[in-house]
Amino acid sequence: MQAKIVQVLWGCFLLWNLYRSSAQTIYPGIRARATQRALDYGVQAGLEIIEQMAKERDIPDLKGSESLEFLKVDYVNYNFSNIKINAFSFPNTSLAFVPGVGIKALSNHGTTNISTNWDVKSPLFQDTGGADLFLSGVYFTGILLLARDDLGHPTLKLQDCHAQVSHAHASFSGELSVLYNSFAEPMEKPILKHLNEMLCPIVRGEVAALNTNLSALEVLTKIDNYTLLDYSLISSPEITENYVDLNLKGVFYPLDDLADPPISPVPFVLPERSDSMLYVGISEYFFKSASFAYFTAGAFDVTLSTKEISSHLVRNSQGVGNVLSRIAEIYILSQPFMVRIMATEPPVINLLPGNFTLDIPASIIVLTESENATVETIVSMDFVASTSVGLVILGQRLVCSLSLNRFRLSLPESNRSNIEVLRFENILSSILHFGILPLANAKLQQGFPLPNPHKVSFVNSDIEVLEHFILISTDLKYETSGKQPPSFHGWEGLNLISGRWRGKSAP
Repeated sequence: MQAKIVQVLWGCFLLWNLYRSSAQTIYPGIRARATQRALDYGVQAGLEIIEQMAKERDIPDLKGSESLEFLKVDYVNYNFSNIKINAFSFPNTSLAFVPGVGIKALSNHGTTNISTNWDVKSPLFQDTGGADLFLSGVYFTGILLLARDDLGHPTLKLQDCHAQVSHAHASFSGELSVLYNSFAEPMEKPILKHLNEMLCPIVRGEVAALNTNLSALEVLTKIDNYTLLDYSLISSPEITENYVDLNLKGVFYPLDDLADPPISPVPFVLPERSDSMLYVGISEYFFKSASFAYFTAGAFDVTLSTKEISSHLVRNSQGVGNVLSRIAEIYILSQPFMVRIMATEPPVINLLPGNFTLDIPASIIVLTESENATVETIVSMDFVASTSVGLVILGQRLVCSLSLNRFRLSLPESNRSNIEVLRFENILSSILHFGILPLANAKLQQGFPLPNPHKVSFVNSDIEVLEHFILISTDLKYETSGKQPPSFHGWEGLNLISGRWRGKSAP
């Protein structure tokens, strides 16, 4: 009997732990998937970037000393300076996913043309001049390990690096170039030795520099004067044979409050596709957190004067005149009036296949200002505006637009008992349709920044509304800039996170 009780207690304990672990599971608001097509494009664009960077690269001088036994010279001190890479070719280069590990880079049969200045000193002679160096049989392989740090930044680490140059051919210029070229072959061996010793440390240094820049990437982005958007990684990248998934928190916060919203994210699964380079799933939770953050920050509380209403209404004199004259006809107002519209609850988001809707529960108050500067409420009532949300990608941003579907008034609370609800409903519907929504759409035109690497834009993009999330399918294009060439040790244009938010750890 006692043994059975112990077994039951152990079973309860295990169930409790399973419940706790499931309750603590954190689901992403955004999931980004890069496919093999993205890696293949990365090879093409990456080689162009590397060539541009290599031409700008300051390569350390090569110094050394060699004995030339065939010339009976005990030693020759040499120094190759002002080394410049003029061109290179890596025809057989590939990137491939290593499941659960990272990305493997492989390149072989590469060639490089290098120019340099040189000087030599020995007991018998010393001289200076120029030289061209042709390297062939360049081979490189290594694995980039992908992970995340405690603040949710992506991290990179190079593992299993192996780099080798098989052949080098030097061609000297100068007064004694014929002599030097005759014994260039012995000089090529130390050059190869030094190069092969330097290659992997150089690559590791560049990966470390890139990692430093990644650690400074902005994971909290200020969207506007109301909200911040958290793009931090909530887990290490998930790598399969065909793609890598990045799980981003994807949640909005009011500008001065980084407490998580009282909304629970739900899991969603990206469809198994590979036709595009990148797939970005944006969950309902992302939009619901935006709704809650903007509501909490007071963004859905707008007061407009007669003049402002007129300026925001559609520029149709007849439509403006009709709306204002109908209001004036009801209230016979001789003084200016104001309309205050404010959400009473966070707007309700619904994502269903092919349908993205936003229901806005709100209150409208019509006010007048008398000659003695006192404000009088003419009418106050609640309503629900049901809108459809249109989505488009402009540049690197997701832009939303609203269109009015339905407008429903609640029972009016007014100090004028003769208001006809249906007539007032039509008037307010016109104000919302022609005035408030164009104003809201103008604000929405700034859009939300989408997660993508610096200088990479989306092309051939498509947006689908699926159940509880939207799916963006897109290819990528690297935008080159002639004004400011890229640097090995810095990504120009990086927005560094403010110290005010740097200390916030990703869960």
